[in-house]
Amino acid sequence: MPPRILVTRHVYPEAIAILEAAGDVQYNDTSAGLSADQLQAAVADKQALVCQLTDRIDAAVMDAASELKVIANVAVGFDNIDIPVATGRGILVTNTPGVLTDTTADLAFALLMAAGRRIAEADRFLRSGQWHQWEIDLFSGHDIHGHTLGILGLGRIGLGMAKRAQGFGMRVIYHDLERAAPEVEDEYGIEYVDRETLFRDSDFLSVHVPLNDRTRHMVGSAEFELMKPTAVLVNTSRGPVVDERALAEALESGQVASAGLDVFEDEPTVEPRLLALENVVLVPHIGSASIKTRTRMCTMAAKNAAAVLAGQAPPNPVNPELLDAE
Repeated sequence: MPPRILVTRHVYPEAIAILEAAGDVQYNDTSAGLSADQLQAAVADKQALVCQLTDRIDAAVMDAASELKVIANVAVGFDNIDIPVATGRGILVTNTPGVLTDTTADLAFALLMAAGRRIAEADRFLRSGQWHQWEIDLFSGHDIHGHTLGILGLGRIGLGMAKRAQGFGMRVIYHDLERAAPEVEDEYGIEYVDRETLFRDSDFLSVHVPLNDRTRHMVGSAEFELMKPTAVLVNTSRGPVVDERALAEALESGQVASAGLDVFEDEPTVEPRLLALENVVLVPHIGSASIKTRTRMCTMAAKNAAAVLAGQAPPNPVNPELLDAE
């Protein structure tokens, strides 16, 4: 009997073709996904689960799937999956790193520019019929060129931001748990600073850390108090890394100038005070949303699942210690 595979929600068709070559596919081809009860019922007899960051894969789901061998997440992050539980049960978890680096960095830099130059505000103003003449200070924002970009979390996407900043003649500073190698700092023209200096000196601060217990609300009231009143915050990592209520207060009071957000604490719900503000650009978690990149993410997840079902090591394991134990 061929392996049985559950795909929880809509993916690009190229991924389904890969999975159908690997086993029998139950495909929930909707954007709505499955409820917790539906997910547990659907996964009960499956050996592979292809899921997305909106699917909560917890102990209850894995309890319902005694034959499960692999959970292939269509995302780089995997905070939607209980990794210790999966590892304890011998279930390989995979993700899709690397493929979305440049696309997400593009979006992060676009948010930086849109928030800094007040693009969304100006667009709404023009469309509403309020523009009657050129004015010397109409929607005057903040220059990007020649200013300081601060990067919190120097992973692939953080380095992508540093690369883009080079073209704007920006000074780039960063903070991470570990300092980059000297040759990396030289190549990207970046400077390591302590956490307080990062918040204090950045004209634009871009957040690129994974979500975990240490990073939840890593950016909050204390950090906003350190920032310049002209500073711009950008978050394309995970919503709960930034305290949304504290951010709303900082934006309302002028403690920081503006923000560009692709992710939110309780998606798809957004803090109402942010929705009411003009000085924040809000987009619905589209950091990796180019057709090419999202297709590659889907096919990468499918290949990860297919490899495990074929008895091979997946290209992108999150818990590789299970492979070492074999």
